[in-house]
Amino acid sequence: MHKLDNFDDFVKNLIASGFSMGGGSSEGIYAIVDYGWQETPPASPIVWHTGNPETDPWEWRVRVLNERKGIAYSKCFFNKSGYITEEFYPCFLSLRRVGRDFEDDYTDGHISHYAKRIYNIIREYDELSLRDIKTLGGFGHNEKSRFDSALTELQMRMYLTICGARRQVNRKGEEYGWETTVFCTAERFWKDTDVFALAEKLNETDAYNIISERILELNPFADDKRIKKFIYGK
Repeated sequence: MHKLDNFDDFVKNLIASGFSMGGGSSEGIYAIVDYGWQETPPASPIVWHTGNPETDPWEWRVRVLNERKGIAYSKCFFNKSGYITEEFYPCFLSLRRVGRDFEDDYTDGHISHYAKRIYNIIREYDELSLRDIKTLGGFGHNEKSRFDSALTELQMRMYLTICGARRQVNRKGEEYGWETTVFCTAERFWKDTDVFALAEKLNETDAYNIISERILELNPFADDKRIKKFIYGK
């Protein structure tokens, strides 16, 4: 671990580790900064939910997507948020997709109908905010639970990923309201990289060992069952 006093330190640690849980809990695997981190001596300037882009890990989620290349952020571990760098993404991609594409998984019943609706809309428009996905897909308030589950399902299977956040724009071109998460396909996010080509070349054993060895370097006490769930997403 490098020092961790600000956003730039976080990015350096993330690149060095290759992946991390993102929401403040290590889940028994690894998180660069969890909710209790600042309580460990010496006192740390890192504090959650202050709104300070330099020292608030909550702000880093979108900032890292806007300012850095080669780092993905989405609900990719235990149905919760996490980061994966370009170095390790091919390994996870290889194990989560197993050489299959979206239509293969849907035809074989591995993808829900709700997930297909969401995926097709995003693929058609290249990238969409959460609000626009709901509007264009005709998802009602009574479908919230199934919608949320399907969106998480697509991220866990690495078909979708978060690519930023933006505010709504009115007819005058003026922004208004709170920022909302923007999604795109993994293919769109990693275009102009070798991520998918490298994933195709990896066999299951090699991909699994690369990730598991790094986990144990970061957390020698990680449980084998938790490691397997973290890697395969199920």
